[in-house]
Amino acid sequence: MRLRTVLATAVAGLATATCLTAAGPANAHADTNAATTPDSHACSPSVSIDRFSDALDKTTYDGTFVGNFSALAVDRDGSLAAVSDRSALFGLDGKTLAPKAVVPLADESGAALDSEGLVVDRDGTRLISSETEPSVRRYSRDGRILDRPPVPDALKVAPAGRAVSNGTFEGLTLLPGGRTLLASMEYALSGDSTDIVRFQTWRKTKGGHGGGFQLGRQYAYRTDTGLGVPEVQATPDGRLLVLERGFTAGVGNTVRLYLADPRHATDTSGVENLTGQDGVRLIKKTLLADLVNCPSLGATAKQPQPNPLLDNIEGMAITGRTGDRRLKVLLVSDDNQNAVQTTRFYRLRVRI
Repeated sequence: MRLRTVLATAVAGLATATCLTAAGPANAHADTNAATTPDSHACSPSVSIDRFSDALDKTTYDGTFVGNFSALAVDRDGSLAAVSDRSALFGLDGKTLAPKAVVPLADESGAALDSEGLVVDRDGTRLISSETEPSVRRYSRDGRILDRPPVPDALKVAPAGRAVSNGTFEGLTLLPGGRTLLASMEYALSGDSTDIVRFQTWRKTKGGHGGGFQLGRQYAYRTDTGLGVPEVQATPDGRLLVLERGFTAGVGNTVRLYLADPRHATDTSGVENLTGQDGVRLIKKTLLADLVNCPSLGATAKQPQPNPLLDNIEGMAITGRTGDRRLKVLLVSDDNQNAVQTTRFYRLRVRI
């Protein structure tokens, strides 16, 4: 989604080009910056960055702008799916990141969506969250709506509920076993503490509406001051990787990666106002890395940043494991189709 702070520039003179692979010209050389030793590219004791790629920045594919990426997911064949918040679902090559397909998305009336979260289910269908209402819809690979799980009234955008506009379902992930879907709100509900956001789950059952997804437990997560949650991904052991993000004009982006454990948190679905009160156990979190501490690897920024490597990082997927059992994590930034932002992919190694 577009961050609450308005960037001080308009979209102007954006160059379009043929999509580039990691071996292409211009900024694509950055993708070859592989780490020589684990410590040489360390962001923290738990996280290292292998390389980044700007190869898709300000490019087009099949007449569609390649950018505005808000979520990533690994498809069943090892390729990647990526969704933009301008209602486009892309298929990307798992290695080069080059686009291979694009499908337009819409709601039941044909209107565009603010698509933010993405899961590829075991049957190949796509679960995609939109923060407009908010909603979660199941789509076929060719973009047909199949069904729509229910959403609690309190999580709906005011006046229907207590959520703020552009502050609802950003992250979406399927927990190990494939039977529990989890969506993370980006910002707090009206009446909750401003630093506590809700994570909603659904349980998959046989038959029923919403593809068998019925409302499940809800959890509370405390963000760092001034930050929201743009993405969440389940780890193989049932914990969560959580991105926290913020933007300050003239300073740039803050992006932090946390490991969170919801397994002993209180079910807050029946708690009207979350104020940090006794008796409500929040999701426990541990900082893995503040990405400002990553080596820049020669990256450049088009606007002020505390580290030129940073941009509006919004999408995340766990793509596998390394030989030393670290998680391979792929991040992507949402350039908002803005001349001073970059569509940038980051390949990390994360020890949990």
